[in-house]
Amino acid sequence: MVQARRSWARPPDIYTYSILIDCCHRARRPDLGPAFFGRLLKTGITADAVTFSSLFKCLGDMKRPEEALDMLLHRMPDDLPNVICYSVILKSFCDNGRSHHALDLLRMMANKGANHSPNVFSYNTVIDGFLKEGEMSKALDVFHEMIQQGVVPDVVTYNCIIDGHCKARAMDKAEGVLRQMVDNGVRPDAVTYNCLIHGYSISGQSEEVIRLSEEMRTQGIIHDNFTCNSVLDYLCKLGRIKEAAELFCSMAKKGHKPDVFSYAILLNAYATEGSLADMADLFERMVGDRVVPSLYVYNILIGAYAKYGKMDVAMLFFEEMLNQGMNPDEVMYLAMIAAFCRMGRMDDAMDKFSEMIDTGVPHGANVYHCMIQGYFTYGDLVKAKELTTEMKNKGIRHRPRKGNLL
Repeated sequence: MVQARRSWARPPDIYTYSILIDCCHRARRPDLGPAFFGRLLKTGITADAVTFSSLFKCLGDMKRPEEALDMLLHRMPDDLPNVICYSVILKSFCDNGRSHHALDLLRMMANKGANHSPNVFSYNTVIDGFLKEGEMSKALDVFHEMIQQGVVPDVVTYNCIIDGHCKARAMDKAEGVLRQMVDNGVRPDAVTYNCLIHGYSISGQSEEVIRLSEEMRTQGIIHDNFTCNSVLDYLCKLGRIKEAAELFCSMAKKGHKPDVFSYAILLNAYATEGSLADMADLFERMVGDRVVPSLYVYNILIGAYAKYGKMDVAMLFFEEMLNQGMNPDEVMYLAMIAAFCRMGRMDDAMDKFSEMIDTGVPHGANVYHCMIQGYFTYGDLVKAKELTTEMKNKGIRHRPRKGNLL
């Protein structure tokens, strides 16, 4: 019976193999892709462009784009490669930080013409690759080549170039690209405005941040969480906490439920200005909204309570964080140790210092300086000297601050 069933089974066709090889890429088992492709060749079935594209994705995942390119140039029939096959390899080179190789291939495509001609996605891939490698001038060169080749930039193209200028804080150039974009009939989207808002934010131009936020609204472009968080962050940096809190409260009403970043921004603002009651209320709301606190959030809470000497509360949050399965970092330990040292609780400070070392948390000059200064201030010169020697033996350089007698 089993033998009969096997004889009735239909042998795999090209469609089946294409799916199998693509699944290897999607399931993050790219090493199986070439194996299935080898079995396909043994059956005598002719591979099509879709199957080759799936194989190229697997080779790209395995960081072997040269092998994919060699196969495209020498093992595929001349009439088979299409722009999708090329674009997969372009992306592989760019993903592996080799956008210069992708540019060579892009120009080869342009020279061949016909079905090999690069499209807007091909150019966008290479432009984005250069931007990720920090080569803005190369990205602009590809952008200009694209236009010269008669390929019309789309919103993704313009967003890439605008984002590159914004990250370089070249806001005049970013605005120039925005004007070019509009003049060419390409409508800006939320990503466009988010790039500009972030760029003006890091450049310290608050009025532009607010202007663009309002412009988005008048253009009918819906704010997303990134937009709201960018404006929220900038209002907090300006000390306009009340406005930030109003924006935060309005987010949910407008369909943007505050995320962990939204909460962290406002929590940090309250912590910075010493509004511990507001900070505690906001954290309770965060828990009520079922937004899971991050390590950064716990750093804010513990650091704030430690700063104001409320170590019992700080330690409660520390224990809660541990129960959540998170591991404290150097910033958190330093905040707790510094607070204990200021309060003269040197035994507690030493307990945390030892715990920090025993758990393998990186520790440098700052935490040693804190412990040494604490022992020195409270008259335990022996302990201060021991830690100074220990620090030197570990090769940690200690540069005394002005007014430090150590």
